[in-house]
Order: sequence, then structure tokens, then C-alpha cells
Amino acid sequence: MSKPVRLVLLLIAAAGLGAASWWYMHRPASEDALVLYGNVDLRQASVPFNGAERIAEILVEEGDIVKKGQVLARLDTSRLMPEVERAEAAAAVQRAALQELKNGSRPEEIAQARAGLASADADAANAAAQYRRRKALAGTPAVSRQDLDIAEAAALVADAKGKVAQSALDLVIAGPRAEDIAQAEAQLRGGEAQLALARRKLADAELIAPFDAIVRSRLMEPGEMATPGKPVFSLATRGTKWVRTYVSEAGLGHVRSGMRATVTTDSFPDRPLEGWVGFISPVAEFTPKTVQTEDLRTSLVYEVRVFVEDPTDTLRVGMPATVRLLPDAGPKQAQQDSRAAAAAGERVKARP
Repeated sequence: MSKPVRLVLLLIAAAGLGAASWWYMHRPASEDALVLYGNVDLRQASVPFNGAERIAEILVEEGDIVKKGQVLARLDTSRLMPEVERAEAAAAVQRAALQELKNGSRPEEIAQARAGLASADADAANAAAQYRRRKALAGTPAVSRQDLDIAEAAALVADAKGKVAQSALDLVIAGPRAEDIAQAEAQLRGGEAQLALARRKLADAELIAPFDAIVRSRLMEPGEMATPGKPVFSLATRGTKWVRTYVSEAGLGHVRSGMRATVTTDSFPDRPLEGWVGFISPVAEFTPKTVQTEDLRTSLVYEVRVFVEDPTDTLRVGMPATVRLLPDAGPKQAQQDSRAAAAAGERVKARP
């Protein structure tokens, strides 16, 4: 065989090998598997302070892993502490006033009222005697009509003072009215409510992580004025993750809730993650421009969320992912898939 012929054969063989390699690398997925494309998503929360004060401390950085209940930041409390102390003092005054009403009159107060009544009775008896004596001398040069009138008035006044003293004694013995006690109790509840509000404002000076999360963004710094409408951090959950993907109407009939799937990413193509279909949108929409599919971008599609188990925390928000849905194997397999998806969901929820 001549050298040119051998060279041509070698070129043909090399071309065939290259074509075979290209086909292998770019071969279509199995006809039994539905391949979808989307992006990783997870639950996020923007966390603001509940009060309006100046930020004193920021305790975490972007990328930090935080636990539920961990303090993330603190506000300046120089104005909050006096409010708490003032509310505590006001509540103490109202509490003492209520207790005084409930205790009723002291024995000394009752004794004082009795003494006042005795003095008033003595004055009334003396005034009555003076009036009787002057009345007995009425019509004589020793007692004028004016003197008699003065004595009579003095007797009446002394008698009225005796009645007032008797009423005062009765009030002291009876104690405070039930309405006064109820009013004092209401005032105390109002004071305690103000105290609770002041303490709540002081507690809200610490920004607490609402769940186990990763700090995605640190949006404010110490010295800035925090308000309930300005988030300080953006947190991402460390639990449930999913791939937001879209399926055409032609493929919608092959997708069902609980269907098992595998998820791969460009970063780890040889490390597929297990997942399951958790949500299928009942409403069609246009394909978002960020989704890379083989169909036309203007085609109507349905959103599908494929939840993923990610024990090593390798998935990141927005990461492109390829989803391969396992074929539908009938009702029996569907029941098994649903049970497996439910079990996997429980494991994700239980994972810290």
C-alpha cells in the first residue's frame, strides 16, 4: 500500500474517531428521561431591626453561618434604658397605690376618725347646752334676741359637724369603694403594658437570626440609622433548595409531583444530586430569558420546582443546573416515588 493511501486512511480514521467522540460527548439524553434546565434557588429573607435607632454593632460578615437565635447586630440603647426605668417607676407607683386601696384603712386612721367624732359630739353638746340656757333666760335683760339667735345657730353648726364626723368615721371603717380599686387596677395594667412595651423595644435593640442561615449581604454599617423598613442583612436558608426550571406543554404530561430526579451542575458534572418534583405551576407563562432551553424562548411553558438534597452544601443561588427526570413507571412506582420524596423532604427539614 502506498504512503499517500495510508495517509488518507489514517486521516479518515482520525476523523471518524473525532466524530464518535463528539457524538458521545454531545449525545442526546435517553428517550426515557426528560431533561430540563434551570437555576438553583432557595428561601431568603431580608432582616431589619424592629425599632428606629442608630446601629452600634454589626457582629457578622458576609458568608458567615449563623444559628437561629444568634445576635447579628445591636442598636444604641442610650435612649431606651431611661424609658424602661421611667416605665418601671410609674408601674411601681401604680402598684403601691392599688395595694393601699386593697389594704383599706389603718387602725390609726379609724382611731383618729373616732376621736374627731367624739370632739364634734362634745362641741355639739356644749353648744346645745348654751342654747338651752340662753333660751331659758329669753325675755330678760340678761339675754337679748341676738344672743339667743347666735346660740341657736352655734348649736345647729355643732350638730352638723357631729354628723360630718360620724360620716367620716363610717367612710374610714368601710374602706375604699370597689370602683376606686377597679380604676387603680386598670391604671396598673396600663402602666405594666407601657413597661412591657419599653422592655420589648430594648430587646428589639438586638437583631436576632430568625433561622439557621448564611449571611448573603451586609446592607448597613455601624453609625447608620436603622428603621423597620431598611433591611440590615439578607439571609439565605441552609435547608431546602430547589431548581426552578420550566417544561413545555408537550413535556408537561410526563411530569408529576413526587417524581424522582437527578440534578447536576457544570461545577460538579460527575456528582449528581438526588431530588424530586415538588411543585408544578397550574398556569402557563413565557420562558424567562435566563433559562437556557432548546425550545423557542417565546414558547409558553410551566414552572416546575425540583427540590434537591444537598448535604455537602455545594449548590449556590442562581447556579445553572441540569435536571433529569426519571421515567414514569406507573401507579406503583408513583406511590414509591411519592413516599421517597416525602421521606427526603423530612430529612431536609430535620437537617440543621
